[in-house]
Amino acid sequence: MATGEGLDLQSLKTQLSQTPEMWKQEMAQMETRVDALQVKLQAVKACLHVSDEDERKELEVLWERVKSIAKLLTYLKSKAMVMAEPYLRESYGVKHMEDGQDSLSGTAKRQDCFNEKDMVYIDELLKSVQIVTDLMESLVKRVLLAESEIAIEKEKVTFGQLEIKRKAAQIESMSLKLEEMERFAVGTNSILNEMRQRVEDLVEETSRQRLRAEENEVELSRVKRDFESLKSYVSSLITVRETLLSSEKQFQTMEKLFER
Repeated sequence: MATGEGLDLQSLKTQLSQTPEMWKQEMAQMETRVDALQVKLQAVKACLHVSDEDERKELEVLWERVKSIAKLLTYLKSKAMVMAEPYLRESYGVKHMEDGQDSLSGTAKRQDCFNEKDMVYIDELLKSVQIVTDLMESLVKRVLLAESEIAIEKEKVTFGQLEIKRKAAQIESMSLKLEEMERFAVGTNSILNEMRQRVEDLVEETSRQRLRAEENEVELSRVKRDFESLKSYVSSLITVRETLLSSEKQFQTMEKLFER
């Protein structure tokens, strides 16, 4: 959108830069006509000594024509100056144009001094001046409106840049927080890995202890069996000893009996 407005403003400025050239050409033509009228006026003045009342009236008409064209030329010069200088255009604007229309209306009010041909010519000239003036006024309004819109767009761009900077600061702050969280996550992962290794070591140690317990149970069972065997053997020995002792007593008793 800003690009389209820039192109439109550039087109308007191009038209405004070309308009003074058109006015210069028109003023050059008017100056040529004024020179011709002045030459004719000089010729009329040279013939004043033979002029009658009609010639004096014609002279007055020519003089009014010269003054009217001179005023138009002055008006056109002021228009060209206002349109050519940006600070004048902004300072005076349309008001300056409207002030200049008074001189044109005053010129139109004096049309009763001219003949029909002069009136047609002046009417056409006034219409042309009015059309060009309206066009220039429209162009000035469009330029001022475009400049106002551009100023608004610049403010929007400035606000957008500030918003972008604020968002960038927020993103940077979030990035720092994310980096901190990543470092914390890395530390947490290290702790978890260490705890996992410890748990695995404990599981292995528990497995070894379970194997040792099973081996101890087997050894205990073997020892119990050996103890039972030994106990049975000892019991047998005791029984044999008791039997031997009993037999020995009986033998002694029998010996005593034989001795008697």
